[in-house]
Amino acid sequence: MSVPAKEKRIDIRVSQPQKELLEKAADLKGMSLSSYLLSRGLEAAREDIESHQRLILSDRDRDLFLDLLANPPAPNRALQKAMQQYREEYESGEMDY
Repeated sequence: MSVPAKEKRIDIRVSQPQKELLEKAADLKGMSLSSYLLSRGLEAAREDIESHQRLILSDRDRDLFLDLLANPPAPNRALQKAMQQYREEYESGEMDY
């Protein structure tokens, strides 16, 4: 299995104290500054993406959600009308996808 070539660059500007802090952290991990920044940046990116893809509910909200799934309320008039319209369009072949 081959490793994809690293062809892209990312340039950032930092102050001297920021650079020294990053270099110290990289050194403590036994990594080059570039490897450290890439590793930590990818880790943070994955965490940020995951946190936006996951829904976290309180215990009360979770219980309410599960109860509504198990015991859905009866459809109201607007929903009944929408379902009827859907059936008519589906059966007539007039639905736009």
